[in-house]
Amino acid sequence: MDYQETRTYLLNKPKAREDFPFGPDTAVFKIKGKMFATLMQKKDANTDQKITQMNLKCDPEEAIMLRDVFDAVIPGYHMNKRWWNTVILDSSIPDGEIQRMIDNSYALVVKGLPKKERLPLELSYSPHELYGLQNVG
Repeated sequence: MDYQETRTYLLNKPKAREDFPFGPDTAVFKIKGKMFATLMQKKDANTDQKITQMNLKCDPEEAIMLRDVFDAVIPGYHMNKRWWNTVILDSSIPDGEIQRMIDNSYALVVKGLPKKERLPLELSYSPHELYGLQNVG
């Protein structure tokens, strides 16, 4: 997935909002004011090519597993490295896996919302929309 495809996928999550609290180069995606992803592009100093990367929340055990499986998944840049991974979008990770990681990050944040904020979402959207395939059932 490239920057625009990823941005579109993030914004298509229910009630997702994009914000730029860290400046114009880092998009922050939130649900009910809670961050579930960041997305940024920067130039590689050696090649002058754009590198797209994002930070996603992750279960701590899965975070380590993903880092072991994919070279393009590293501990979260400027984040709590136990709970966040940085995913480098260099085409080495299948799009479906990137979408699954986004879905899981979003689901973790939704599950952590106070009941008064989470319940209206659960009444308005399907479990699949809020929690993804992995988390339904």
